[in-house]
Amino acid sequence: MNSFDHFTPATLSEALSLLAERNGGAAIIAGGTDLLLRMKNGFAKPRAVVNIKRIPDLRGISFDSTSGLRLGALTTLRDLTRSPQILDLYPVLALAAGLMASEQIRNLATLGGNLCNASPSADLAPPLIALEAVACLVSLSSERQIPLADFFTGPGKSVMQRGELLKEIIVPPPQGKTVYLKHSPRAFMDIAIVGAAVRIDKQGGKCRQARITLGAVAPTPLRVRSGEEILEGQALTDERIRQAAKISAESCSPISDVRGAAWYRKRMVEVLVRRGIEATL
Repeated sequence: MNSFDHFTPATLSEALSLLAERNGGAAIIAGGTDLLLRMKNGFAKPRAVVNIKRIPDLRGISFDSTSGLRLGALTTLRDLTRSPQILDLYPVLALAAGLMASEQIRNLATLGGNLCNASPSADLAPPLIALEAVACLVSLSSERQIPLADFFTGPGKSVMQRGELLKEIIVPPPQGKTVYLKHSPRAFMDIAIVGAAVRIDKQGGKCRQARITLGAVAPTPLRVRSGEEILEGQALTDERIRQAAKISAESCSPISDVRGAAWYRKRMVEVLVRRGIEATL
């Protein structure tokens, strides 16, 4: 591991000033469950590390019936699995967080870290995109909100610019039922081979709104709009569900690696999307 400067700002403005001064040469650390490993292995060599764990503006879980759910970037995976508001109103987030890593890691790993690493297999991304979450990004000079569906641009890449920090995730009030299904070699402590989040909002016996989001089968988490269109405004018959699942499989572009072949991932997308839609009925 190379030598680096370490800073522990107490306020958001102090952290943003440090990021601006370093002009891209600083890495942000919170839980450190990913960054420290990459630094030890030589994949990341920041000249400075900015520890944001002591910044109160980045913490907290709150809900308002009008504006929805606010999740501070420092919200840990354990927070997601234990919060009464999450368990009651957004149980899919508690489920997704509970499938990740071990209890020890969940005590450290943060929501912001999981998303800002921009891994195609990030477990929290598909359900949050299905819930139409928005990322709030701040810098010294501005604050902007980006739909999470547009946040990721490639493996390890996002729309975040130099000097920006993820402040919070905002999730609209819940509508319909959302499920997340993950296929991996082990039930826990493993990276997804395929992840699928499905949200269905029904009205009058028909699907009013549908959201289908996939993980680990494209360079970024993938929202399948063509599959959603098959369902919206229609009765959720077995045939229509199969069509949406098939379209979802055809829309993704997985790679073959040691965890699964591309053809296998496509097949599992079809299976998980079908099961996910059926689970909302």
